[in-house]
Amino acid sequence: MAAVQHASTLQTAGRLEEAADLWARIAAAAPGSAEVRFNLGAVLLGLERFEAAERAFRDALARKPDMASALHRLGNLLQATGRWDEAEPLYGRALKLDPQLWRAQLDLAHTHLGRGDFKQGWPLFEARRNLGDVHIDAPPFARQWQGEPLAGRSILVWPEQGFGDQIQFVRFVPELARRGAEVTLVAPRELSALFTGLGVQVIERSDGMALAEPNYWTWLQSIPGRLGVTIEDLPGPPYLAAPADRRERWRDFAPRGGVGVMWQGRATPNPHRSLPSFETLRPLADAGAELIDLQPPPGGDFADVAAQMEGLDLIVSVDTAAAHLAGALGKPCWILLPWFNADWRWMQGRADSPWYPSARLFRQPAHGDWASVVAELVAAWRERPSS
Repeated sequence: MAAVQHASTLQTAGRLEEAADLWARIAAAAPGSAEVRFNLGAVLLGLERFEAAERAFRDALARKPDMASALHRLGNLLQATGRWDEAEPLYGRALKLDPQLWRAQLDLAHTHLGRGDFKQGWPLFEARRNLGDVHIDAPPFARQWQGEPLAGRSILVWPEQGFGDQIQFVRFVPELARRGAEVTLVAPRELSALFTGLGVQVIERSDGMALAEPNYWTWLQSIPGRLGVTIEDLPGPPYLAAPADRRERWRDFAPRGGVGVMWQGRATPNPHRSLPSFETLRPLADAGAELIDLQPPPGGDFADVAAQMEGLDLIVSVDTAAAHLAGALGKPCWILLPWFNADWRWMQGRADSPWYPSARLFRQPAHGDWASVVAELVAAWRERPSS
């Protein structure tokens, strides 16, 4: 009917308040429709009205218990609001109803990996291949590595997803060389110089790059699953370092005792991970920390940022590539995490990270509450051992 079409148009256009109002009126007029309540729940989730969205999704499932999309979206809501134990069985039920629901498979992977259950998580994590070319594409070669012996073989490691993902997972690349492989790592311009110290051939990705056909190729984030990596045997930092020329360039960058700050990440995949502004950390400066806004210079890359970080005593960062870089360098790093949609790799309910032993995690206690996080930072600063 016309109202449904109009509500869908408003929803697609991002006019969520209007769409929510219209879907609610349609729901009242169509009390038996699970689909209408599903759409209402999706809009309410977009508006961050979590309790109302949960009611809408549960109302949809009350009317249609085998609605895989509603099971999945309710799982998303529960996972994003920290209720992982409740989300997991919903993903499982959705996948039994629709085994091709790859996004539910990937979300289930995140819950397993976030609990440290890598054995179950890595195979499901392969569903990310469906994210699309913006996030993950494939090289023009046939033989994808499935864990075969590598001695005397060549393997091409193909980049995927964001800079932070690549910094986190590049730790596994040297193991391929230790197993006797001739390794070529393709990396974006922003990371290629930083990765040259890994002991493998690094090629900067470009339209005109020349690649010899390898015996095998693999996506970067598939390596630990193929190697059977568990949380107990994660390769530890430091596994990256600033190149010597960048260290020289930035040797006078920061005063002794400086604290580097990365307060903002890209709006995708999570706009809630950024602080409102650099000034949000003013209480930390008032407590005596000399804050330095970390930003790559024009035309610079992460090798420049690494050199800047190496001259600092502490890095304070939101959940963005800078946090992974600090951890990969083995630098003390305080990582600020949002309550809503916190990433799987920081796990739950802990202030440390098995991925980065030099990191300390500071979590929002409630949605949008950065003030409490900053207060905790200030307390930690005042309690730190004097140098």
